Amino acid sequence: MGQSLNEIAQSLKDTNKKVQLIYAFNGTGKTRLSREFKNLISPKDTENEEESESNIKVLYYNAFTEDLFSWDNDLEFDTARKIDIKPNGFTNFLRDQGQDGNIVKNFQRYTSDAITPLINSDFSEVTFNIARGNDDNLPNIKISKGEESNFIWCFFYSLLESIVEILNTAEAEERETNKFDDLQYIFIDDPVSSLDESHLIELAVNIAEIIKSSEAEQLKFIITTHNPLFYNVLFNEFNSANPQSGYKRKHSIRKRLEKFDDGTFEVKEQPNDSPFAYHLFLLAELDKAIETQNIQKFHFNFLRNILEKLSTFLGYAKWINLLPNETEGARLNYYNRIINLSSHSKHSGEEVSVIRDADKRVLEYLVRFIKENYHFYSPNNND
Repeated sequence: MGQSLNEIAQSLKDTNKKVQLIYAFNGTGKTRLSREFKNLISPKDTENEEESESNIKVLYYNAFTEDLFSWDNDLEFDTARKIDIKPNGFTNFLRDQGQDGNIVKNFQRYTSDAITPLINSDFSEVTFNIARGNDDNLPNIKISKGEESNFIWCFFYSLLESIVEILNTAEAEERETNKFDDLQYIFIDDPVSSLDESHLIELAVNIAEIIKSSEAEQLKFIITTHNPLFYNVLFNEFNSANPQSGYKRKHSIRKRLEKFDDGTFEVKEQPNDSPFAYHLFLLAELDKAIETQNIQKFHFNFLRNILEKLSTFLGYAKWINLLPNETEGARLNYYNRIINLSSHSKHSGEEVSVIRDADKRVLEYLVRFIKENYHFYSPNNND
């Protein structure tokens, strides 16, 4: 039976683990879950709890964090482009800590050292320059949406580094600030949407290193993501101990968040002995849809995704070549049907569309075909 997001948030609160790593499709409700969790731990009347200066119990990074940053594109003269930063307690803390250099360093690590953010002294705005060689800089450029998201994340990342270092001082009276003495949870929702794979892996490793270095017993972390690679790298990193901080493999737990057609949710614990294989997860979802006779249009998108990954692994230029061709023209017919039914569909349970019985039979047949012909592992197969 499904649960509400509030009930899911309560289950996260009741889990006594240092780290909870959660995978979910985009559109499942990860951002709303972070808000429900925040309201459960530290309910406030104001919408923007980042303005609080003391007694902070929960800190999160999600889509709301980006709302603190907005572009002023200088539409009149088109020259003095900048990002305005809404005043808030945490960027003020980074300002007082002199963290502007660290933010710039982190940004350039995950993007390019050719782009230099220039944060003003009161942390109210930032401009960007790009180096063109021979000490020639192009000032006040407009960076891409992905670079902008990464820049905002680097504020939070620098804050994360500072908080862990501060709370690693066991005696509260010896800490450089007591602003975070009551902090219990840090919730990180999908910081990786704009990164290429190499930087994504580096970021996952770095986040895991920071979290595993945390010695504050009361401080716990929740990470949600829709990215299988990011999830797997974190999975592997949290599977290794850190003797210096006392972190052990048992201190983390892996979960998967699902949304049902009726708007309820379920969070399932994932095995700790093997990484998350996205294509196997999709195949399991197809098996479940076939078994329950609940085949939806988006399941053809799952099938297409599996075939694309399988063709890359096997070295085929086109995934159409993996389809059965029992009669002349059958392969092309299967291909066209998958293309038509997988176009403009979603990876979530929100899409409800009527699928013809003939199409359902085709999906069942193709799933059975690829499992048998390309030797996917099955629990019922002892080979």
